[in-house]
Amino acid sequence: MADTPRVTFALTEEQDMLRQTTRQFLDDRVPPTVVREMAESKTGFDSALWQSGAELGWHSLAIPEEYGGAGYTFAELSVVLEEMGRSLFPGPFVSTVIMAANAILLGGSDTQKKDLLPGIAMGESIMTMALFEGARGTGAGDIAMVADRDGDSWVLNGAKQHVLFGEAAGTIITAARTPGGLSFFLVPADVDGLVIEHVDTLDATRKQAAVTFTGVRLSDEALLGEEGSAEPVLDEVLRLTSVALALEQVGGAQWCLQTAVEHAQTRYQFGRAIGSFQAIKHRLADMMVSVEHAKSAAYHAARVIDDADEMLVAAPLAKSVASDTYVAAAADTIQILGGTGFTWEHDTHLYFKRAKSTSLMFGGVHHQRKLLADAIGI
Repeated sequence: MADTPRVTFALTEEQDMLRQTTRQFLDDRVPPTVVREMAESKTGFDSALWQSGAELGWHSLAIPEEYGGAGYTFAELSVVLEEMGRSLFPGPFVSTVIMAANAILLGGSDTQKKDLLPGIAMGESIMTMALFEGARGTGAGDIAMVADRDGDSWVLNGAKQHVLFGEAAGTIITAARTPGGLSFFLVPADVDGLVIEHVDTLDATRKQAAVTFTGVRLSDEALLGEEGSAEPVLDEVLRLTSVALALEQVGGAQWCLQTAVEHAQTRYQFGRAIGSFQAIKHRLADMMVSVEHAKSAAYHAARVIDDADEMLVAAPLAKSVASDTYVAAAADTIQILGGTGFTWEHDTHLYFKRAKSTSLMFGGVHHQRKLLADAIGI
Protein backbone atom coordinates (compact mmCIF):
# COMPACT_ATOMS: atom_id res chain seq x y z
CA MET A 1 0.00 0.00 0.00
CA ALA A 2 1.42 3.36 -1.04
CA ASP A 3 2.18 5.86 1.69
CA THR A 4 -0.32 8.70 1.98
CA PRO A 5 1.43 12.07 1.67
CA ARG A 6 1.43 13.97 4.94
CA VAL A 7 0.30 17.58 5.09
CA THR A 8 2.02 19.47 7.87
CA PHE A 9 1.26 22.97 9.07
CA ALA A 10 4.64 23.33 10.80
CA LEU A 11 6.80 26.12 9.42
CA THR A 12 10.10 25.27 7.83
CA GLU A 13 13.21 26.87 9.29
CA GLU A 14 13.21 29.40 6.46
CA GLN A 15 9.52 30.21 6.93
CA ASP A 16 9.97 30.62 10.67
CA MET A 17 12.83 33.04 10.05
CA LEU A 18 10.55 34.98 7.70
CA ARG A 19 7.90 35.08 10.42
CA GLN A 20 10.36 36.39 12.99
CA THR A 21 11.80 39.10 10.76
CA THR A 22 8.32 40.16 9.59
CA ARG A 23 6.98 40.36 13.13
CA GLN A 24 10.00 42.32 14.34
CA PHE A 25 9.71 44.76 11.47
CA LEU A 26 5.99 45.29 12.03
CA ASP A 27 6.44 45.66 15.79
CA ASP A 28 9.10 48.31 15.20
CA ARG A 29 7.63 50.15 12.23
CA VAL A 30 3.86 49.63 12.53
CA PRO A 31 2.88 50.23 16.16
CA PRO A 32 -0.74 51.19 16.86
CA THR A 33 0.16 54.88 16.67
CA VAL A 34 1.17 54.45 13.03
CA VAL A 35 -1.97 52.45 12.25
CA ARG A 36 -4.06 55.29 13.68
CA GLU A 37 -2.11 57.91 11.72
CA MET A 38 -2.63 56.02 8.48
CA ALA A 39 -6.34 55.62 9.25
CA GLU A 40 -6.58 59.42 9.40
CA SER A 41 -4.64 59.97 6.17
CA LYS A 42 -6.16 60.20 2.70
CA THR A 43 -4.36 57.28 1.04
CA GLY A 44 -4.20 55.08 4.14
CA PHE A 45 -0.56 54.08 3.85
CA ASP A 46 2.99 55.40 4.06
CA SER A 47 5.06 55.18 0.86
CA ALA A 48 8.34 54.70 2.76
CA LEU A 49 6.83 51.84 4.77
CA TRP A 50 5.45 50.34 1.56
CA GLN A 51 8.87 50.45 -0.07
CA SER A 52 10.52 48.94 3.00
CA GLY A 53 8.17 45.98 2.76
CA ALA A 54 9.14 45.51 -0.86
CA GLU A 55 12.83 45.62 0.09
CA LEU A 56 12.17 42.86 2.62
CA GLY A 57 10.84 40.79 -0.27
CA TRP A 58 7.18 40.66 0.74
CA HIS A 59 5.79 41.83 -2.60
CA SER A 60 7.88 39.47 -4.68
CA LEU A 61 7.47 36.28 -2.64
CA ALA A 62 4.91 34.46 -4.80
CA ILE A 63 5.76 36.09 -8.14
CA PRO A 64 7.76 33.77 -10.44
CA GLU A 65 11.42 34.62 -10.96
CA GLU A 66 10.91 35.06 -14.70
CA TYR A 67 8.67 38.05 -13.91
CA GLY A 68 10.96 39.69 -11.39
CA GLY A 69 9.79 37.82 -8.30
CA ALA A 70 11.42 35.57 -5.74
CA GLY A 71 9.68 32.42 -6.94
CA TYR A 72 8.44 31.17 -3.58
CA THR A 73 4.94 29.84 -2.88
CA PHE A 74 1.76 31.00 -1.20
CA ALA A 75 2.94 29.17 1.92
CA GLU A 76 5.66 31.79 2.39
CA LEU A 77 3.28 34.60 1.54
CA SER A 78 0.85 33.26 4.15
CA VAL A 79 3.42 33.88 6.89
CA VAL A 80 3.55 37.58 5.97
CA LEU A 81 -0.24 37.87 5.68
CA GLU A 82 -0.79 36.40 9.14
CA GLU A 83 1.68 38.83 10.68
CA MET A 84 0.09 41.73 8.81
CA GLY A 85 -3.25 40.79 10.30
CA ARG A 86 -1.70 40.71 13.74
CA SER A 87 -0.47 44.29 13.35
CA LEU A 88 -3.39 45.69 11.28
CA PHE A 89 -0.89 46.53 8.54
CA PRO A 90 -2.16 49.66 6.76
CA GLY A 91 -1.49 49.42 3.05
CA PRO A 92 -2.68 48.13 -0.33
CA PHE A 93 -0.99 44.74 0.01
CA VAL A 94 -4.07 42.59 -0.60
CA SER A 95 -5.32 44.76 -3.45
CA THR A 96 -1.92 44.88 -5.18
CA VAL A 97 0.01 41.71 -4.33
CA ILE A 98 -2.90 39.30 -3.95
CA MET A 99 -5.64 40.58 -6.26
CA ALA A 100 -3.99 42.54 -9.07
CA ALA A 101 -0.82 40.47 -9.30
CA ASN A 102 -2.76 37.22 -9.51
CA ALA A 103 -5.20 38.64 -12.06
CA ILE A 104 -2.18 39.45 -14.22
CA LEU A 105 -0.49 36.09 -13.56
CA LEU A 106 -3.62 34.10 -14.32
CA GLY A 107 -5.13 36.20 -17.10
CA GLY A 108 -2.48 38.39 -18.67
CA SER A 109 -0.41 37.76 -21.76
CA ASP A 110 3.26 36.94 -21.34
CA THR A 111 4.14 40.46 -22.46
CA GLN A 112 1.79 41.96 -19.85
CA LYS A 113 3.26 39.78 -17.13
CA LYS A 114 6.78 40.88 -18.06
CA ASP A 115 5.72 44.53 -18.21
CA LEU A 116 3.59 44.71 -15.06
CA LEU A 117 4.73 42.17 -12.49
CA PRO A 118 8.30 43.43 -11.89
CA GLY A 119 6.88 46.79 -10.79
CA ILE A 120 4.68 45.06 -8.22
CA ALA A 121 7.57 42.90 -7.02
CA MET A 122 9.79 45.95 -6.49
CA GLY A 123 7.09 48.00 -4.76
CA GLU A 124 6.97 50.54 -7.56
CA SER A 125 3.41 49.78 -8.69
CA ILE A 126 0.25 50.03 -6.62
CA MET A 127 -2.80 48.46 -8.20
CA THR A 128 -6.29 47.44 -7.25
CA MET A 129 -9.35 45.80 -8.77
CA ALA A 130 -12.72 47.49 -9.35
CA LEU A 131 -15.19 44.65 -9.66
CA PHE A 132 -18.60 44.91 -8.09
CA GLU A 133 -21.36 47.45 -8.58
CA GLY A 134 -23.57 47.00 -5.55
CA ALA A 135 -23.51 46.15 -1.88
CA ARG A 136 -24.10 42.47 -2.56
CA GLY A 137 -21.59 41.88 -5.32
CA THR A 138 -19.89 38.55 -4.79
CA GLY A 139 -19.14 37.03 -8.19
CA ALA A 140 -19.04 37.35 -11.96
CA GLY A 141 -22.82 37.20 -12.20
CA ASP A 142 -23.09 40.47 -10.27
CA ILE A 143 -21.04 42.43 -12.82
CA ALA A 144 -23.18 44.39 -15.29
CA MET A 145 -20.93 47.22 -16.51
CA VAL A 146 -20.51 47.19 -20.29
CA ALA A 147 -17.53 48.13 -22.42
CA ASP A 148 -18.78 49.25 -25.84
CA ARG A 149 -16.75 49.13 -29.01
CA ASP A 150 -16.28 52.51 -30.75
CA GLY A 151 -13.96 52.35 -33.74
CA ASP A 152 -10.61 51.10 -32.49
CA SER A 153 -11.40 51.91 -28.85
CA TRP A 154 -13.33 50.50 -25.91
CA VAL A 155 -15.61 52.91 -24.07
CA LEU A 156 -16.50 52.14 -20.45
CA ASN A 157 -19.45 53.60 -18.56
CA GLY A 158 -20.57 52.58 -15.10
CA ALA A 159 -19.69 52.59 -11.43
CA LYS A 160 -17.87 50.26 -9.06
CA GLN A 161 -18.09 50.05 -5.28
CA HIS A 162 -15.83 48.78 -2.49
CA VAL A 163 -12.59 49.34 -4.40
CA LEU A 164 -9.74 48.69 -1.98
CA PHE A 165 -7.22 51.54 -1.83
CA GLY A 166 -8.68 53.03 -4.99
CA GLU A 167 -7.24 56.47 -4.27
CA ALA A 168 -3.71 55.07 -3.88
CA ALA A 169 -3.65 52.94 -7.03
CA GLY A 170 -1.87 53.96 -10.19
CA THR A 171 -3.68 51.28 -12.20
CA ILE A 172 -7.14 49.83 -11.67
CA ILE A 173 -8.07 46.46 -13.14
CA THR A 174 -11.80 46.53 -13.81
CA ALA A 175 -14.27 44.00 -15.17
CA ALA A 176 -16.87 44.78 -17.83
CA ARG A 177 -19.12 42.95 -20.29
CA THR A 178 -17.97 42.91 -23.91
CA PRO A 179 -19.42 41.05 -26.92
CA GLY A 180 -17.00 38.21 -26.16
CA GLY A 181 -17.99 37.91 -22.51
CA LEU A 182 -16.62 39.22 -19.23
CA SER A 183 -13.30 41.00 -19.80
CA PHE A 184 -10.63 42.70 -17.69
CA PHE A 185 -9.28 46.14 -18.54
CA LEU A 186 -6.16 47.88 -17.25
CA VAL A 187 -7.27 51.44 -16.47
CA PRO A 188 -4.73 54.18 -15.62
CA ALA A 189 -5.91 56.18 -12.62
CA ASP A 190 -5.39 59.45 -14.48
CA VAL A 191 -7.38 58.56 -17.62
CA ASP A 192 -10.07 61.01 -18.73
CA GLY A 193 -13.55 60.19 -17.47
CA LEU A 194 -12.43 58.25 -14.40
CA VAL A 195 -13.52 59.60 -11.00
CA ILE A 196 -12.25 58.01 -7.78
CA GLU A 197 -14.01 59.06 -4.58
CA HIS A 198 -13.18 58.13 -1.00
CA VAL A 199 -15.88 56.21 0.88
CA ASP A 200 -16.03 56.20 4.67
CA THR A 201 -16.35 52.68 6.05
CA LEU A 202 -16.35 50.96 9.42
CA ASP A 203 -12.66 50.07 9.09
CA ALA A 204 -10.63 53.21 8.42
CA THR A 205 -7.40 51.19 8.41
CA ARG A 206 -8.32 49.67 5.03
CA LYS A 207 -9.39 52.39 2.65
CA GLN A 208 -12.17 51.95 0.11
CA ALA A 209 -13.33 54.05 -2.82
CA ALA A 210 -16.15 54.33 -5.32
CA VAL A 211 -14.97 54.49 -8.93
CA THR A 212 -17.09 56.01 -11.70
CA PHE A 213 -16.41 55.48 -15.41
CA THR A 214 -17.89 58.13 -17.71
CA GLY A 215 -16.91 57.62 -21.32
CA VAL A 216 -13.53 56.17 -20.35
CA ARG A 217 -11.83 55.41 -23.66
CA LEU A 218 -9.22 52.64 -23.81
CA SER A 219 -7.24 50.97 -26.58
CA ASP A 220 -7.03 47.22 -27.22
CA GLU A 221 -3.78 47.20 -25.28
CA ALA A 222 -5.81 47.89 -22.15
CA LEU A 223 -7.41 44.44 -22.38
CA LEU A 224 -5.84 42.15 -19.80
CA GLY A 225 -5.38 38.92 -21.70
CA GLU A 226 -8.02 38.02 -24.26
CA GLU A 227 -11.50 39.45 -24.56
CA GLY A 228 -14.06 37.34 -22.74
CA SER A 229 -11.52 35.42 -20.65
CA ALA A 230 -12.05 37.12 -17.30
CA GLU A 231 -14.69 34.98 -15.56
CA PRO A 232 -12.58 31.94 -14.56
CA VAL A 233 -9.71 34.25 -13.64
CA LEU A 234 -12.01 36.32 -11.43
CA ASP A 235 -13.28 33.20 -9.66
CA GLU A 236 -9.71 32.11 -8.92
CA VAL A 237 -8.64 35.59 -7.77
CA LEU A 238 -11.58 35.73 -5.36
CA ARG A 239 -10.64 32.33 -3.92
CA LEU A 240 -7.03 33.44 -3.45
CA THR A 241 -8.23 36.66 -1.83
CA SER A 242 -10.50 34.72 0.51
CA VAL A 243 -7.53 32.67 1.70
CA ALA A 244 -5.37 35.78 2.10
CA LEU A 245 -8.06 37.49 4.17
CA ALA A 246 -8.53 34.34 6.28
CA LEU A 247 -4.81 34.37 7.11
CA GLU A 248 -5.04 38.03 8.08
CA GLN A 249 -8.06 37.25 10.23
CA VAL A 250 -6.14 34.50 12.03
CA GLY A 251 -3.37 36.95 12.84
CA GLY A 252 -5.86 39.48 14.19
CA ALA A 253 -7.69 36.85 16.24
CA GLN A 254 -4.41 35.72 17.76
CA TRP A 255 -3.72 39.33 18.84
CA CYS A 256 -7.14 39.44 20.48
CA LEU A 257 -6.54 36.17 22.33
CA GLN A 258 -3.11 37.28 23.55
CA THR A 259 -4.48 40.65 24.69
CA ALA A 260 -7.38 39.04 26.56
CA VAL A 261 -5.10 36.51 28.28
CA GLU A 262 -2.60 39.16 29.36
CA HIS A 263 -5.39 41.32 30.78
CA ALA A 264 -6.93 38.36 32.62
CA GLN A 265 -3.57 37.61 34.22
CA THR A 266 -2.90 41.16 35.41
CA ARG A 267 -6.36 42.58 36.20
CA TYR A 268 -7.35 41.91 39.83
CA GLN A 269 -10.81 41.89 41.38
CA PHE A 270 -11.76 40.73 44.85
CA GLY A 271 -8.08 40.14 45.54
CA ARG A 272 -7.40 37.74 42.67
CA ALA A 273 -6.64 37.85 38.94
CA ILE A 274 -9.85 37.75 36.91
CA GLY A 275 -8.33 34.91 34.87
CA SER A 276 -8.73 32.68 37.90
CA PHE A 277 -12.53 32.94 37.70
CA GLN A 278 -14.15 30.00 35.98
CA ALA A 279 -16.26 32.10 33.58
CA ILE A 280 -13.19 33.92 32.25
CA LYS A 281 -11.15 30.71 32.10
CA HIS A 282 -13.79 28.99 30.01
CA ARG A 283 -14.22 31.95 27.68
CA LEU A 284 -10.47 32.16 27.07
CA ALA A 285 -10.29 28.41 26.49
CA ASP A 286 -13.11 28.63 23.96
CA MET A 287 -11.33 31.52 22.24
CA MET A 288 -8.14 29.47 21.95
CA VAL A 289 -9.96 26.48 20.47
CA SER A 290 -11.68 28.71 17.91
CA VAL A 291 -8.46 30.49 16.94
CA GLU A 292 -6.59 27.19 16.48
CA HIS A 293 -9.51 25.87 14.41
CA ALA A 294 -9.41 28.94 12.15
CA LYS A 295 -5.64 28.75 11.87
CA SER A 296 -5.80 25.12 10.74
CA ALA A 297 -8.42 25.95 8.11
CA ALA A 298 -6.43 28.92 6.79
CA TYR A 299 -3.12 27.05 6.77
CA HIS A 300 -4.71 24.14 4.95
CA ALA A 301 -6.10 26.45 2.28
CA ALA A 302 -2.70 28.11 1.84
CA ARG A 303 -1.06 24.75 1.27
CA VAL A 304 -3.55 23.46 -1.32
CA ILE A 305 -3.62 26.76 -3.20
CA ASP A 306 -2.49 25.12 -6.45
CA ASP A 307 -5.09 22.35 -6.30
CA ALA A 308 -8.16 23.74 -8.09
CA ASP A 309 -10.53 21.05 -6.80
CA GLU A 310 -9.35 21.33 -3.20
CA MET A 311 -9.61 25.11 -3.33
CA LEU A 312 -13.32 24.97 -4.14
CA VAL A 313 -13.78 23.70 -0.58
CA ALA A 314 -10.73 25.04 1.25
CA ALA A 315 -11.10 28.73 0.32
CA PRO A 316 -14.72 29.33 1.45
CA LEU A 317 -14.17 27.07 4.46
CA ALA A 318 -11.17 29.11 5.59
CA LYS A 319 -12.87 32.48 5.04
CA SER A 320 -16.06 31.35 6.78
CA VAL A 321 -14.37 29.90 9.86
CA ALA A 322 -11.82 32.70 10.19
CA SER A 323 -14.51 35.39 9.84
CA ASP A 324 -16.65 33.97 12.63
CA THR A 325 -13.62 33.40 14.83
CA TYR A 326 -12.16 36.89 14.43
CA VAL A 327 -15.43 38.70 15.09
CA ALA A 328 -16.12 36.57 18.18
CA ALA A 329 -12.56 36.92 19.48
CA ALA A 330 -12.62 40.70 19.12
CA ALA A 331 -16.02 40.96 20.83
CA ASP A 332 -14.95 38.64 23.67
CA THR A 333 -11.74 40.62 24.17
CA ILE A 334 -13.72 43.84 24.54
CA GLN A 335 -15.92 42.21 27.17
CA ILE A 336 -13.01 40.67 29.09
CA LEU A 337 -11.26 44.03 29.17
CA GLY A 338 -14.44 45.58 30.56
CA GLY A 339 -14.63 49.36 30.52
CA THR A 340 -11.11 49.63 29.12
CA GLY A 341 -12.10 47.66 26.03
CA PHE A 342 -14.79 50.18 25.11
CA THR A 343 -12.50 53.20 25.13
CA TRP A 344 -11.21 54.96 22.04
CA GLU A 345 -7.70 54.92 23.49
CA HIS A 346 -7.46 51.12 23.59
CA ASP A 347 -6.64 49.38 20.32
CA THR A 348 -9.21 46.58 20.60
CA HIS A 349 -11.88 48.58 18.78
CA LEU A 350 -9.58 48.78 15.74
CA TYR A 351 -9.42 45.00 15.64
CA PHE A 352 -13.16 44.66 16.10
CA LYS A 353 -13.79 47.00 13.17
CA ARG A 354 -11.27 45.16 11.00
CA ALA A 355 -12.89 41.86 11.99
CA LYS A 356 -16.40 43.00 11.05
CA SER A 357 -15.40 44.62 7.77
CA THR A 358 -13.20 41.75 6.62
CA SER A 359 -15.90 39.21 7.40
CA LEU A 360 -18.16 40.97 4.87
CA MET A 361 -15.52 41.57 2.23
CA PHE A 362 -16.06 39.75 -1.11
CA GLY A 363 -18.92 37.76 0.32
CA GLY A 364 -19.86 37.35 3.96
CA VAL A 365 -20.08 34.16 5.96
CA HIS A 366 -23.44 33.13 4.46
CA HIS A 367 -22.07 33.52 0.93
CA GLN A 368 -18.94 31.55 1.81
CA ARG A 369 -21.04 28.73 3.21
CA LYS A 370 -23.17 28.71 0.10
CA LEU A 371 -20.00 28.32 -1.99
CA LEU A 372 -18.92 25.52 0.33
CA ALA A 373 -22.29 23.77 0.05
CA ASP A 374 -22.19 24.05 -3.75
CA ALA A 375 -18.66 22.64 -3.82
CA ILE A 376 -19.63 19.51 -1.88
CA GLY A 377 -22.93 19.08 -3.69
CA ILE A 378 -25.50 19.86 -1.03
